[in-house]
Amino acid sequence: MSAGAKAKNIADKAKGKVKETAGKATGDEQLEAKGKGDQVKGDAKQAAEKVKDAAKDTFKG
Repeated sequence: MSAGAKAKNIADKAKGKVKETAGKATGDEQLEAKGKGDQVKGDAKQAAEKVKDAAKDTFKG
């Protein structure tokens, strides 16, 4: 996984956590849900990058 992709995925997760926390604090259920969605998106992208890396390693040798 490239460092740039990893950093972006971590940023997506962090942004999602901030939104979720702000939504909880203000009682904004939509913002909270959007934050959770951003976190899931970051996790999914990170998992996809790991699969791509594993595939590259598998077919390399």
